[in-house]
Amino acid sequence: MITIKTEEQIQGMKAAGEILCKTHLAIRRILHPGLTTLSVDAFAEAFMHYKDALPEQKGYEGFPYALCMSVNDEVCHGFPGERRLMEGDILSIDNVVRYRDYLADSCWSYAIGTLSDEDEKLMAVTKEALYRGVEAIRPGNRLVAIGEAIQPFVEAQGFSVVRDFIGHGIGKEMHEEPQVLHYVTKQRGIRLRENMVLTVEPMINAGDWHVTLDANGWTARTKDGKKSCQYEHTIAVRADGPEILTEQDNTSLTEEEIAWIDSYKL
Repeated sequence: MITIKTEEQIQGMKAAGEILCKTHLAIRRILHPGLTTLSVDAFAEAFMHYKDALPEQKGYEGFPYALCMSVNDEVCHGFPGERRLMEGDILSIDNVVRYRDYLADSCWSYAIGTLSDEDEKLMAVTKEALYRGVEAIRPGNRLVAIGEAIQPFVEAQGFSVVRDFIGHGIGKEMHEEPQVLHYVTKQRGIRLRENMVLTVEPMINAGDWHVTLDANGWTARTKDGKKSCQYEHTIAVRADGPEILTEQDNTSLTEEEIAWIDSYKL
């Protein structure tokens, strides 16, 4: 069932979104070649607890980590582990925060060291695709408007849009209706209504859009072995346009938070 959120609920999700954004800003301060993805996961979980928030993904349907950390050809739901980040990696970090019973969901991608020109383009196109999709979130628009804003743009740049994983409504539960497709279909979907809250999270591949699933039952990776990238926001549908609840540019770390980060032993 699709739920229309109250203003109190949206403000609660916005507060969760601020902690989520601070978590990403904190991660950005510590990322460098040589770190294990497991150490980044532990750091992020500790930071969320420091902010009195919980990593909603941990334990969700058995998922064992605070973050989904997908590197290079991993499309989504990558497991943190002893793998060390290397120069030229693309790292996508998907994070869901629960704060005072409200949720926010966002994925952000990071360049580890210096990337090739093609990888830089992949990251730039994916981020642009996200914001093009966000701009289509307006009352009265059909859901398909999001895919119409994303797929033609991405394919014109020589990349492809993953079909197997999509965006979703979010509220008291991590995954609610409606399903949000990042590609065009004949099914135009519902009309968006004010105070719906949903995610847009395009996963863009350098090669073909098809994926395979690892033996762990979670991690998807590109079938052709080429790199993938993802960006995601949680967005409230507003009368005057989309309100992004997970916009990192709208927040910053305090001196106290920076001191906590600097004191953390990686």
